Amino acid sequence: MSTSAKITPISGFPEYLPAERIVEQRFLDVIRETFELHGFASIETRSIEPIERLTGKGGDTDKEIYGVSRLAGDDEEARWGLHFDLTVPFARYVLENAGKLHFPFRRYQIQKAWRGERPQEGRYREFTQADIDVVDLGELSPHFEAEMPLVIADVFDRFPVGEFVIQVNNRKIPGGFYQGIGLTDVVGTLRIVDKLDKLGHAQVSELLIESGATPEQAAQCLALAQIRTPDLSFVERVHELGVSHPLLDEGLESLARVVRTGQAHAPGRVVADLRIARGLDYYTGTVYETQFVGHEQWGSFCSGGRYDALASDGRHTYPGVGISIGVTRILGLLVGRGLVTADRSTPAAVLVALKDDGSRDESVAVATALRARGIACEVAPSAARFGKQIRYAERRGIPYVWFPGAGQAGDEVKDIRSGAQLPADSRAWAPPAEDLHPAVSRRD
Repeated sequence: MSTSAKITPISGFPEYLPAERIVEQRFLDVIRETFELHGFASIETRSIEPIERLTGKGGDTDKEIYGVSRLAGDDEEARWGLHFDLTVPFARYVLENAGKLHFPFRRYQIQKAWRGERPQEGRYREFTQADIDVVDLGELSPHFEAEMPLVIADVFDRFPVGEFVIQVNNRKIPGGFYQGIGLTDVVGTLRIVDKLDKLGHAQVSELLIESGATPEQAAQCLALAQIRTPDLSFVERVHELGVSHPLLDEGLESLARVVRTGQAHAPGRVVADLRIARGLDYYTGTVYETQFVGHEQWGSFCSGGRYDALASDGRHTYPGVGISIGVTRILGLLVGRGLVTADRSTPAAVLVALKDDGSRDESVAVATALRARGIACEVAPSAARFGKQIRYAERRGIPYVWFPGAGQAGDEVKDIRSGAQLPADSRAWAPPAEDLHPAVSRRD
């Protein structure tokens, strides 16, 4: 390629600056550590799947799949596609490895996915997702549906995202309710109601009537969707609508279990919201959406649900429940708007200064001793004036500068924020714990 070729960005494929990457890595560390604390094992699946496996699995995502084909003399249509989420490849992974897995199987997966949609703030063509799922053979205990929000609450409580709420519903509630009022196209009705946030009540009501509902049925659908409670009172409010159906009762019982568990172990984080539907066809039970309080216009950053038939080999079915964190979506907004920042652009806590060009070995020895004790550091790039070396550290947010042989007793280290400079031994000195790693914090 010509060195004079113009470099232009490709929209929808984010690339972070070093300080932003530190924020992302810290978030990923928190996610991974929390998932493992809850007993989930890590897997990684391939990036591509056969086109026929991807199509028809993701609701409206079929037209957004990136096809993959060879360039060299291959005129055939793409046989593979980049996965648009991690659930579909995970279902395939379970089927291929069922004889080697122990059920119920608890997995987490942190990988990139690709979706060919129009890029905009918070939505990308290449993005990182972090998923957890529990799958079992034949039957899945309902208590796993109640466990999912607890994991997510732990993640967001450990990372400075601000206040958040996990909204939960159960697909059996609207499914049974719609059938109870005489609507047979449950999936179609769910898809329309799922557009409430984008279109509003009046337009959703019109769409329901256009799809075959009477004005009275449309009004009842909207009445159900308006029920939102932080406690178990949603059960009584549904009963007050005067609709009965066995599937509705089953869904209410299941959702009550999820909310009750949330009240006990993640108080204030879990809310029953009967507007939540989730557009993907494979959800059959509890569904989840997570929003930041005060930023509801950003939509959901963490969602998922129960599925009973996504993975099946014809003889066995592997029901599961899962939830996915949109890592890139969250960071694109929080970092892009300066709401979450890192206090330095490098992991180094110490810059080891150079007295002169001939003293590099001495400075490298200091750095080696510090690194042996887990203290990240770098040696100054040149033996410039000490003031210039200090400014080098300041620009990167490095809090300490080490001066070999600067004092009568030996080395000294300076906290360039306070100006304090003290004698130090590279075999014993350590910065305060809060300075050992870059600090990631929220700015409101």
